[in-house]
Amino acid sequence: MNDELRRYGRHGVISITRGISALGSLQVIEVLQAVRDFDQFSDGNDPYREHDFGTFRLLGDRMMWKIDYYDRERRYGSPDPADPAVTCRVLTIMLAEEY
Repeated sequence: MNDELRRYGRHGVISITRGISALGSLQVIEVLQAVRDFDQFSDGNDPYREHDFGTFRLLGDRMMWKIDYYDRERRYGSPDPADPAVTCRVLTIMLAEEY
């Protein structure tokens, strides 16, 4: 489900920070494409094989993306992230300096 959200925008919400937004609309498209195409998962950065985090360089900046699991109302953490009936995934894309 994490890959479905990251690649196709399905099963959750995609959010960008002010820093990403300030890059301008054409650059935001490039950032979204870079997140969609991200495939640099390894035992070092994805030990549980959840595909829920990544970092990359683009446009001269270091960027990050992360998927968090909330309840359906997005008020609290999900009681069961593996169950889409009780989970809303939120993919946040940010400049590394915003973390």
